[in-house]
Amino acid sequence: MTNDFNQQIIDEFRANSGQVAMFDGGRLLLLTTKGARTGASRTTPVGYLPDGDRLLVIASAMGAPVHPGWYHNLVAHPRVTVEDGSFTYEADAVVLEGEERDRLFARAVEADPGWGDYQARTSRLIPVVALHPIHGGPPAGPMGEALKTIHGAFRRELALIRKEIAASGPGIGAQLRVNCLTLCQGLHHHHSNEDGMMFPSLEERHPELAPAMKRLRDEHEVVARLLARLQALLAGDELDHAALVAEVDLLTTELEAHLDYEEEQLVAILNGVAR
Repeated sequence: MTNDFNQQIIDEFRANSGQVAMFDGGRLLLLTTKGARTGASRTTPVGYLPDGDRLLVIASAMGAPVHPGWYHNLVAHPRVTVEDGSFTYEADAVVLEGEERDRLFARAVEADPGWGDYQARTSRLIPVVALHPIHGGPPAGPMGEALKTIHGAFRRELALIRKEIAASGPGIGAQLRVNCLTLCQGLHHHHSNEDGMMFPSLEERHPELAPAMKRLRDEHEVVARLLARLQALLAGDELDHAALVAEVDLLTTELEAHLDYEEEQLVAILNGVAR
């Protein structure tokens, strides 16, 4: 990709909270590395795969004979900056080797054979890199708008997973399982933070919110039960695809209604809270 083309993607990504029309239905992040020779910052759009507490990026360069520049940069300077559309944070890049690299690359190929096509075009072994986030704070700006940005990320990821499961047929690949489990982990963490920090703080300042807080906490429990059922389905030896589709559809319905109600009740109030 040319620098001009990359810059168009970067601008659209930043203007639309991580959404880029050309990559609709895919997972994209912005990776900023420090030049191996110059030390200058360079930002590159890169596809990624969820992997629990970390993200995976693949230095395919579309099967080119040499590794992409961003890969050489992170080998020289492993501390990178990641923008995922909701958060901007630093991460430590680790180049995977041996069995782990081979296993995760095979998992990526199972999910998208295009990765295998890129490997077939080149004699180099395409690297797989794990990005280990060093978590920062919430998105910049008013707290209510930050909450909407975070919710938007969950909505987009759930929509992607719903589409991937519907298209998966009777089986479900290893990467799709990981996508689902990573979403479950993220939602659990988000709701735990709300229950433990944000909600008590709001209740102290705004006692009139008590009925809304009770409803939101009750809805957290509903979502938690749905996530546990989804995880149990994914852990089974034989996956019931119809049951999985139904479970994800129900989770989507309940979660979207919950997020809509939470934003309706809290965004205006949170926007008035000083950081």
